Amino acid sequence: MIELLASRYTYVLMFVLLGIGIYMTIASENLVKKLIGVNLFQTAIFLFFISMAYIDVEGASAPIVPHHGEPGEVMVASPLPQVIVLTAIVVGIALTAVGLALIIRIYSEYGTLREDTLREVRADE
Repeated sequence: MIELLASRYTYVLMFVLLGIGIYMTIASENLVKKLIGVNLFQTAIFLFFISMAYIDVEGASAPIVPHHGEPGEVMVASPLPQVIVLTAIVVGIALTAVGLALIIRIYSEYGTLREDTLREVRADE
């Protein structure tokens, strides 16, 4: 069991990041901590995609087909998950920027970032 976990450590790290991200998103009352939890969750998903694209076979190489080999003979990793993760990272950065802008606006309007206090203030309006 330990050998399996040692050989697949990226999956263990992915589940740890996934759990921490979900816990921070659900359990935290602070909006900044919730946004950090969403970012950790996104990072876990990125790690999962990259781990799934990894080929652990002797002789496997980067997705560059050499001149001497036929395209069907060479064992290469698929570049598609890497492209998807790169696009998702850009979307995640944009999501974080918009979230931080909204958090700054909420703080300037209400003076707090606690979710329970914001619900009370909104109920009084």
